[in-house]
Amino acid sequence: MELNKDIIMELKKPLGKLYPDFEDAIDEIKSSEFLISVGDATFANLTKHELYPNIGIIDNLIQRKNHTHEIIRADHILKAENPAGYLTDDLWETIGQALELSNTGECYVIEVAGEEDLAVLPCIMLANPETTILYGQPNEGLVLLKARDLKDKAKKLIDGFIEIN
Repeated sequence: MELNKDIIMELKKPLGKLYPDFEDAIDEIKSSEFLISVGDATFANLTKHELYPNIGIIDNLIQRKNHTHEIIRADHILKAENPAGYLTDDLWETIGQALELSNTGECYVIEVAGEEDLAVLPCIMLANPETTILYGQPNEGLVLLKARDLKDKAKKLIDGFIEIN
């Protein structure tokens, strides 16, 4: 599915609560039953504070610049292909696989070849309603949301994508 230009502006707004300072979200992050992080800066901030998500989705880029994580504390690294501006079947399937596998309590990292920015939407749709999802809002801070609060909105946004055969 390809991103429809009509919904880009909608996606530029935070989907959840915006925390300008990562540290202000730590208590809420720690109280999460299940945690998914999307984005390299978010993953790096979590691990810097010795917080490890159940699933971390990265593409080794921060604001289009290469980023290498010093230490990824995950024995389980999955790979997915997802070009910028798309949501591929491969990404959806890999997120679904990680959700099934991560019930053991171990951290799974999905390394995306391409771009992971839009992965928030399939995460919202596929995750348990109580799941906390974190992602970075460029130059603004951290966005924290509960999957249950955004299932309808995520479906509406996804429905706005253009089907590619």
